[in-house]
Amino acid sequence: MENKIKIGIIIGSVRNGRFGERPAKWIEEELKQWTDVDAELIDLKDYPMPFFDSPTSPSMMGKKYSNDVVQKWSAKIDDKDAYIMVSPEYNHGYSSALKNALDWLNPEWSRKPVGFVSYGSAAGARAIEQLRQVAIELSMVPIRKSIHINWDFIMKTWENKEIKNAELFAPLRKGMGPDHLADFVNDLLWMAKAMKEARSKGQ
Repeated sequence: MENKIKIGIIIGSVRNGRFGERPAKWIEEELKQWTDVDAELIDLKDYPMPFFDSPTSPSMMGKKYSNDVVQKWSAKIDDKDAYIMVSPEYNHGYSSALKNALDWLNPEWSRKPVGFVSYGSAAGARAIEQLRQVAIELSMVPIRKSIHINWDFIMKTWENKEIKNAELFAPLRKGMGPDHLADFVNDLLWMAKAMKEARSKGQ
């Protein structure tokens, strides 16, 4: 287990009836095919943090927070080697819940890679562009590849509520062209391994 790359799959929405659970759970299941990965689903609903109100910047807190939920969030994020953030697009941006979760921490994110999965208007492309900027400011390293889920996938769940995730997202792995998920995960893993080794050497 120590040699495995620990990936946190963050569901970036707390909205009732959210779609984001489906791609997040699908990715968690698919990652079992990678023997060098230890994946964990991280649901923001389990971390009901207040809107960021600290008088002190998280970069100066030394991972010590007065709010118990934030401290729990800090420990969970600090434990991971890499992240996959599953984000909706709301009004050309990503969710306020995800922004708040990002803002509450600082060193926990530092020098770790992140990949993005998006859905909604424009397949979430505009939300990811904003997330990339925030990730860089937090000293994360966003990988180039991302997974964009268009409205066709969402509409299929409306038309057939019983459709299984493996069937729903099959075109992302078995459709025309490359295996988008495999390319995405392999890029994230390459970066995660390199950065984990560098961190272990104090670089």
